Formats: sequence, C-alpha cells, structure tokens
Amino acid sequence: MKIAAYQFPVCGDVEKNSTSILRAIERAAKGGARLLVCPECAVTGYPPRDVDSVHKIDFQAVEKAHQAIAEAAWCHDIYVLIGTIVKEECTVWDAPLMGDAPAIENMFYNTALMFTPKGQVERYSKRALWGWDSENFSEGEEPGVFDVDGIRIGVRICFEVRFPEYFRELYKAKTNLNIILFYDVTDREDPDRYNLIRGHIRTRAVENVTYTLTCNTTFPNQTAPTALYDRSGRTLVEVRPGQEAILLYDLKGSGPDFGEKGRIAFSERLISGKD
Repeated sequence: MKIAAYQFPVCGDVEKNSTSILRAIERAAKGGARLLVCPECAVTGYPPRDVDSVHKIDFQAVEKAHQAIAEAAWCHDIYVLIGTIVKEECTVWDAPLMGDAPAIENMFYNTALMFTPKGQVERYSKRALWGWDSENFSEGEEPGVFDVDGIRIGVRICFEVRFPEYFRELYKAKTNLNIILFYDVTDREDPDRYNLIRGHIRTRAVENVTYTLTCNTTFPNQTAPTALYDRSGRTLVEVRPGQEAILLYDLKGSGPDFGEKGRIAFSERLISGKD
C-alpha cells in the first residue's frame, strides 16, 4: 500500500489549514497513495500556540472543513487521517433537586479523524493529557485501531509516544502499521529534542515489531520527524524538518527477519504470562 504524510506549517486559520490539506489530498491521490496522514490539530491549530484556547475556535468553520475533507476523500478514493479538535455537548447532572434541569457543558477532544473513501468517519482522541492538553481537552476513550484496505492500523497522538503502554495495546490488537500524529515544535532550534523524540519513535517500532509512520507540523522549529520506520526501527524515509512536503512511500512489507521473529516470540510469551 502506498502511504503519504503531509507536513506543513499548521496555523490558527481553519480555512487556510483546510485549503492546504485539500491540496495535499489531491497530490497524494495523484501519486497513488491510499492513505494520507496530516499532523495533530492540522485543521484547527493547537491551543494556545495557534489560538488562545479551544473556546476561541470557530467550530462552524471546523465542521465545514471536515465536510470538505470527507468529500475530497470520497472524490479521490483515498483514506485521510487528520488531526483536529472535536467539540461535544455533555449533559451534567450535579445532584439536581426535584425539577432541576441538567447543565449542558462543552467537551473538547484532541482527535484524529479517519475519513474513508466510502464516506465513513472514525476517530481516536488523545488520552495522555498534560500541560496545555489538560487545560484544553478531555481524555479520549477509543482504541485507535482502524482498517485500511484490510491493513490494521493503530493511531496515537504526540505525547503518547513517551509511554510504551499505549503502543503495547496496539501490539495486542495486531496492528500492521502504527501512526503517530505530532504537533511538537519549539521557538528555537532544538536538535537534541528532535533526536530524543525520534529515538522514542524508533524504540516503539522495535518493541512492537511494527512499521511506524509519523507526521508533524513544521513551524516555527520542528522537533519531531515526519518519517517512516521499519519493524526494527530503521529509517525508510524521512522528510527534511522545517519544509512543507509530502512523504510518499510504497509500503509493501515482508516477513519478519531473524531478530524480529525473536522479539515477536518473546512478546507473545510475556503477554501470555508464561515468563
């Protein structure tokens, strides 16, 4: 399966982000990709870097962007995985007295939406929340496992790469490809951080013997890669940081090599509790 990842300077202008994503969908489809991946919060921008808070986001514009992306996925016969923010109304009962009405609160989720060529939309919302995330978002509950042309795909978001437990879940779900959406940038160049996060990604690939694709925004200074790693953490392709570009790769896969077979065998023993 040919896969694509689009890194670009995500901003707080929903219409501008949407225009960039729609253009990338067309380019990826023309290149033969069956799946296009965009960064964390690619539609909305990430609060508070691009917009003060989730409460300042124009969710009518977000819904319009989602509809346009869904139509493009159908029109170009391609799966599209994008980072965005989802708002939901939640009914809250705070020990009401007889006759009291429940309160309605808005809940916001840092979400990856999978748009399919058949018009379906699936989601995974970030669970590892800290700092700005915890100030803006509620914790998700979905497993983050999707099917693309019979290939089982696992999805995680940014900070979750720091915790192997989230990826062990995907190993148990027998995913063939794991995808991590990033919005990881700094105000100044930080090559140490870039290399550290790349190390986390490669380790997750090695631990779970799973191809791993990442996609990050580019501005102002990109500190996580847009790249594809094989089941032993080797770099198959990596886009130069800081430049708008589409990664395109024909992932054919093959049987596990000697070392990969060993990691699979011991993983199965650990999961079964035989050790």
